[in-house]
Amino acid sequence: MTENLGNIFWIFIMLSLILPWLQKRLLDTARARIIRSIEKQRSSRVIVLIHRQETLSILGFPMFRYIDIDDAERVIRAIHLTDPDIPLDIVLHTPGGLVLASVQIARAIQAHRVKTTVFVPHYAMSGGTLIALAADEIVMDCHAVLGPVDPQLGEFPAASIVRVLHEKNHSDIEDETLILADMSEKALHQIRKEVVDLLSDDMPQEKAERLAEQLSQGTWTHDHPIGVKEAIAMGLNVQSNLPKDFYDLMDLYPQPMRRQPSVQFIPLPYGPPGRDSHGK
Repeated sequence: MTENLGNIFWIFIMLSLILPWLQKRLLDTARARIIRSIEKQRSSRVIVLIHRQETLSILGFPMFRYIDIDDAERVIRAIHLTDPDIPLDIVLHTPGGLVLASVQIARAIQAHRVKTTVFVPHYAMSGGTLIALAADEIVMDCHAVLGPVDPQLGEFPAASIVRVLHEKNHSDIEDETLILADMSEKALHQIRKEVVDLLSDDMPQEKAERLAEQLSQGTWTHDHPIGVKEAIAMGLNVQSNLPKDFYDLMDLYPQPMRRQPSVQFIPLPYGPPGRDSHGK
């Protein structure tokens, strides 16, 4: 009896080690299948940049993955491996990240010789929006959003730090705040210039400067959602006809399941009242 329990224990350990690896391999295969299908349909190179929220199991507070230097290296490598005459399709789902990494990716996309398209199934905020601005076309879900690209210094918006400097007597401001204000002014100037450079390929210089001012200088809070209608009104080349394959691709990048999901539904197409999923 003891021997049987020991065997069951070791079988359980082996399955616990093998199953996650097997699930990951199956998921990677399914992702590659959809990506290749999109590439064949659109004769393009598809590059996916998706960040999901992670929860630290010990401390229990949310920590978001974000655009970092490793992402920049990988995206730029993928672009270098793509023939200059093949269009680029970038799938973005991100809260943003490092300005340096986002700018590097944006510049690489802008420099690509033929058409570049960014697809936003849900959201591409902050640095994600900066990357989207580099594309020739942005295709969004009708409820997807972009966001402002104003720089943040730690937990504070650079524009707000500068505003404190201008509205208070300098003798009442701590030296650390004065230093932050100096850094903030530089950051605001730098990001504004980057946005102008990204936009001026597709619109007149004056319009690019006006839009860069609006997006980068603290017009809104940093999490302000810019939807399809607002983005079009700004003059961005935005479409809202996101193909179904991109929703299917997003399903293959699930949030790590560590608790009971808060949203649940039966994944069937529902017709008008009184009809089943087959229209009967």
